[in-house]
Amino acid sequence: MQFEVWAPQADRMTLHCAGTTRALEPDPRRPGWWTGEAEAQDGTRYGFAVDDGPVLPDPRSYRQPDGPDGLSAVVDQERYAWRAEWAGRGLPGAVLYELHVGTYTREGTLDAAAERLGHLVELGVTHVELMPLCPFPGKHGWGYEGVSLWAVHEPYGGPEALKRFVDRAHELGLGVVLDVVHNHLGPSGNYLPAFGPYFTDTHHTPWGSAVNLDAPGSDEVRAFLLGSALSWLRDYRFDGLRLDAVHALYDTRACHFLEELSAAVDGLSEELGRPLFLIAESDLGDPRLITPRKENGLGLHAQWNDDFHHALHTALTGETQGYYADFGRAPLAAVAKTLTAGYFHDGTYSSFRGRRHGRPLDRARVAGHRLLGYSQTHDQIGNRALGDRLAASLSPGLLACAAALTLTGPFTPMLFMGEEWAAGTPWQFFTDHTDPELAEAVRRGRRREFGSHGWAEEDIPDPQDPATRERSCLDWSEPEKGVHARVLAWYRELIALRHAQADLTDPDLADVKVAFDESARWLAFRRGDVRVAVNLGPERAAIPLGTRPARVLAAWNPVDVPAEDGLLGLPGESCVVLLQG
Repeated sequence: MQFEVWAPQADRMTLHCAGTTRALEPDPRRPGWWTGEAEAQDGTRYGFAVDDGPVLPDPRSYRQPDGPDGLSAVVDQERYAWRAEWAGRGLPGAVLYELHVGTYTREGTLDAAAERLGHLVELGVTHVELMPLCPFPGKHGWGYEGVSLWAVHEPYGGPEALKRFVDRAHELGLGVVLDVVHNHLGPSGNYLPAFGPYFTDTHHTPWGSAVNLDAPGSDEVRAFLLGSALSWLRDYRFDGLRLDAVHALYDTRACHFLEELSAAVDGLSEELGRPLFLIAESDLGDPRLITPRKENGLGLHAQWNDDFHHALHTALTGETQGYYADFGRAPLAAVAKTLTAGYFHDGTYSSFRGRRHGRPLDRARVAGHRLLGYSQTHDQIGNRALGDRLAASLSPGLLACAAALTLTGPFTPMLFMGEEWAAGTPWQFFTDHTDPELAEAVRRGRRREFGSHGWAEEDIPDPQDPATRERSCLDWSEPEKGVHARVLAWYRELIALRHAQADLTDPDLADVKVAFDESARWLAFRRGDVRVAVNLGPERAAIPLGTRPARVLAAWNPVDVPAEDGLLGLPGESCVVLLQG
């Protein structure tokens, strides 16, 4: 078997494979690369030593059986026999479901999660978005401190279990999306700097030195990230990738890394004959991110729309701290603006940032499905002091309103696991660092951060306590009980409506019309012949919808169609979807 590794600053490279040691030779065709052959098969352990140093895992390792600090293992990608004939499933018309493998079930494995996929089919979602799967220290964590960007976290089941999961999802008609982190690697188990200039001090991020996308040696670093992304799509048959915090990918080159990545993914899509897509998480408020490359954009296919989330969250909860301050002055107006303009910050002043932010999105050129809309995500729950979901503080009626705005709005909807039944379990920040000093630093940092915002430090969950992860696991006995069952039925009804009513998947943002009353706390919008009205206030509201004949498609509480005067009487903390032709 041929082994190779990029180590441009090394004088000697040694391969340690299955108990044998042999020197690698410089590759005359590729500067900085070292190659050599050794007997190996699926499962064979190996590693590399730089200049007679310690044996380290392969930067392009497909498997780390003993975690990030152990030897790598050979993976035969052709070994798995795929069952599903899968033509792919694109983003237009999709409903996504964000899932964390380690807490979706108590078992916390890919195989256990696969056994629960039938729930998602009944719910009506079209794609499962898996939070990061790359290896990280310990057993449990969010996954955003992963290393070995080509490998699968072994406690989740490793590469074979991931293929079984994707295969089962495809058999059930579900697409699968993977959250990947290119902007940083975890602080523990990251051996890339020993091999070459994977990071640069030219730019800095909240996690330290930036990934090297534009300094000397960046050609190979970009190829490393591209190769990892394409491997997930090709070898594991993912349908798309979610790119974490792309605003932290600092790149001054003429062709931005994201443009290069989108071109590579589009090329692979054409080669494989099935749709593939990239979804960015971005704080930039810049529509060029999702503008096609032929129109001088970066060519990504969609992005998370935090502006919609922040506006909706503020309208529902009344919270105005931190970045919610920008939306708190007139929250329903903020919701209305995002529903019609996509972005809230489109060159407007942001008090949170202390400057103007964003630029306008051209509704005539950008389809609505290129923005993802959501009321809850792992970030917006888990980064709260107690990891409390909306269900912890809102009435079932307000939760129903949030679902209506998300699932009938103009954006591609995304749910966070358990949201669909108003899960009573929190989703908290948890880690399992094996380095005692790092574990203590994370514990103290978390408590210090929220202590500065008025929380008693002893009330902040200890990320390292196994009970924190246990509390965050979904309780699968809830969906059949009381209000949980009612909320779940509402989500299923709304998703079914979205699939049945063509107006609800119309990509034309310019066709969305919104009316609202800030003081009375109601909002209504029109998409074609569909009318959606929500009343966030406690009292009954009279909402003018016009005198055209209407019928109720779905309602949280019983409601009559508008009277002869065109007014809809909507109970407090309730919502309705109508067809008005």
